[in-house]
Formats: sequence, C-alpha cells, structure tokens
Amino acid sequence: MKRKETREEAVKIAYCMDMNKEFDKMCPTRYVEHFELDDVDMEYLNKTIADIIDHTDEIDKNITDNSKDWKINRIAKVDLAVLRVALAEILYNDSIPDSVSINEAVEISKKYSSDDSHKFINGILGTVVRNIGR
Repeated sequence: MKRKETREEAVKIAYCMDMNKEFDKMCPTRYVEHFELDDVDMEYLNKTIADIIDHTDEIDKNITDNSKDWKINRIAKVDLAVLRVALAEILYNDSIPDSVSINEAVEISKKYSSDDSHKFINGILGTVVRNIGR
C-alpha cells in the first residue's frame, strides 16, 4: 500500500477515534487487522496516530488559532481528522515535506468531505506553515 493510501487510512482511524472518543495507540493495529489490510506502512501509521494522541491539544490549538472564528466542535469530523493527520505530519514528522502534507490533505478532503472543505483545509494548513516560519 502506498503512503497516500496509508494516509487515507490514518484519516479514517483519526475519525473513528474522535467519533468513539477512544484515543488508543493500539487503534492502528486493531484497524489494520479488522480490515485485513495488506502492505500498510505500519511505521507511518503508528507514528502519525501516536503523534495525534500525544499532541492533540497542540494540534487542536493550531487548528483553532488559524481558523477564523471556527471552534473545534463546529468543524466537520472528517475535516478535523484530515487536519489532525496533516498537522501531525507537519509538526512532528520531518521526513514529509509540508507541501506534500498539505496537498494530500486537500486531495483526501476532496474525496471524503464536502465540496468546499478542501479550501478550508488548505487555508488552515497554509496559515499554520507560514506561522511556524517554514
């Protein structure tokens, strides 16, 4: 499975964790076993989900600080999952260029979210990257 496809699975896991209010670092393993996924980049998946769990407050603060007048509970759950995965990459994974994280987040939102969500996601992520000085 390519990184792009694994990233989509990370968004699905982040979404499930938020919906079920179950932030457990074993979620990726259980998810992969349940759906019998082959060739998943487990190292990336485990790191990304662990970073989301370990840094939820900081990630969410970046979202709210950079989204004009949008509180975290008003953001669509799918968009929130996409943002959390992308920000976990941007903030805690130096092996992935910021532009790749942003582009992939935009593409995932086009596939799984509403028509205009990709603009919202692109705006927040672009602003975060500019604000952290990259």
